[in-house]
Amino acid sequence: MKKWLTKGWPALLSVLAGVAVFCFWRLFCPQLLNFHEQFQLFLFDGGYLQERLAMPGGVARYLGEFLVQLYNNFTLGALVLALLMLLLQWLTWRLLKTADGTLGTAWYALSFVPVFAVTYAMGDENLLLPYAVALLLTMAYMVCLPRSCRARLAYAFVGLPLVYWACGPMVLMAAAWLFLVLALQGGRRLLSVGLGALLLVEAVACVVLSAHLVPYPLERLCVGIVYYRSQTGLPPTMAAVPAVVVLLWLAVWWLGRRVRLSAAKAAVLTVVVAVAGAWVAVQGFDLRKLEVLDYDYMVRIRDWNGIVRKAEQGGTNVPMTVCATNLALAMQGQLGERAFHFYQRGTQGLMPGFERNPVTILVPAEAYYLLGLVNTAQRFSFEAMEALPNYNKSGRCIKRLVETNLVNGQYEVARKYLSMLEKTMFYRKWALRTKELIGNEQAIGSHPEYGWLRQARLTNDFMFSETEIDKICGQLFWHNQNNTMALQYLMLWPLLERDVNKFMSYAAAVERRVKYNPASSQEAIIYAYAQRGQKPPQGYVSEMVRRQFVDFGHVYNAGGQNSPQLEAFRNTLWYYLVKAK
Repeated sequence: MKKWLTKGWPALLSVLAGVAVFCFWRLFCPQLLNFHEQFQLFLFDGGYLQERLAMPGGVARYLGEFLVQLYNNFTLGALVLALLMLLLQWLTWRLLKTADGTLGTAWYALSFVPVFAVTYAMGDENLLLPYAVALLLTMAYMVCLPRSCRARLAYAFVGLPLVYWACGPMVLMAAAWLFLVLALQGGRRLLSVGLGALLLVEAVACVVLSAHLVPYPLERLCVGIVYYRSQTGLPPTMAAVPAVVVLLWLAVWWLGRRVRLSAAKAAVLTVVVAVAGAWVAVQGFDLRKLEVLDYDYMVRIRDWNGIVRKAEQGGTNVPMTVCATNLALAMQGQLGERAFHFYQRGTQGLMPGFERNPVTILVPAEAYYLLGLVNTAQRFSFEAMEALPNYNKSGRCIKRLVETNLVNGQYEVARKYLSMLEKTMFYRKWALRTKELIGNEQAIGSHPEYGWLRQARLTNDFMFSETEIDKICGQLFWHNQNNTMALQYLMLWPLLERDVNKFMSYAAAVERRVKYNPASSQEAIIYAYAQRGQKPPQGYVSEMVRRQFVDFGHVYNAGGQNSPQLEAFRNTLWYYLVKAK
């Protein structure tokens, strides 16, 4: 047992690290896995493969996107990342041992440093998995460097162009490391330095010359066309991670033969690396962004209860999250009752305006879809996919395009999109089931969602302004008075505009058709009559709301809108009207 503890502890440390990585991604960052999966569409198709392999870094991109599709299952996605990080740690340890063949396991903790560095970098939602795959492939090439001098040179000069085409500019890390290997471990120092410099020139030449072979500018090829979703604002960590690998090898080469670590010092080093590395890694994750992505995921799976629970805890109140909260309340039929229990951002929180941002546009697209504005939802979904900076397709968006075209009876367009989904791993079954609906009017009419949307949608062509959503909701409600979501949006819109008079005109029109008098409507009615110096008719306002309004009036008249006692009325329309001005 003692012998196993002294020799088997590195393996145990790796296993514990793998479990920690798995738990981190599965329990704390699943929304980031969803974000990456929904903005790509991996196809099992020869043309898709050829398109990827025809660019520098194409092998890394193809393998990375293959793995990202597994994020559709969070447990499987977290397992993939854990295995990749374990492979990175193992390759790092093998690489460090080439710096000092006598390197003992006392230095084993240093092999986890790149894992922490890559995890920090992956906190950026725009950093793509092909970046990590390219790093692993390049390190595998480095680890396999032959020992023989002649074989080493042939391996380096022939391999660098292949590594560049497979992995992209990550080849510069390999060239820099080969330069150090030849300069520090070569036999003839001057000749070795010269050969190492030639390798650096070759790696740079590969990047420069490729600009004449592929339709990408040189500046994009230098930073990698497959590493980062956006081509603006590239993070310095993209260059820092390869630098950490090379500098770590250099540090071990210098320290390995000069410093000998006792068991106690090795334990201290392990603890320091684990604690400091974990602290640094989590700094790369923006909790506010993760919260926004969490709302997006819950809207995608329609977890309305989860959205409301999350909103009750407070947090980020950007238009997208407020829109998600209002949508969840509307789907539960509680928007009129509880809208002002949550932070409101005016009408932008009910239905944010259009912007070419794939991150924020899909939540209002879902709201438009569920309202019955199918064409608007289709436009938003299409624009979200086309706005992706790396020109990927989106599985989530294409699935929605299938649904909107089915509802609209555009069967050939729906068939085209379904043919794409049939070539995927996780959307294939849904595509095959949905394909049976094409042309089957009876099946679509009886479908619980598509049939309802056919009844709810407006069939007339029209244009509308995003500042007049209330009028469109009014048309939806007049068209189908069972559309309770349109009714809730119609009645809340003027209140968010703080236009009580408009609300009263809407209330009078609605009253002739259905009975709708939730808490926010009662609060608006008593407020409107109070402005006229009148009392509302009997039965329009409950006794509880009446008493609460009297108390609110006393507090407001005594201390004005800055009175701290107004906090007792935070969940009311009146508080919103006086504090939002």
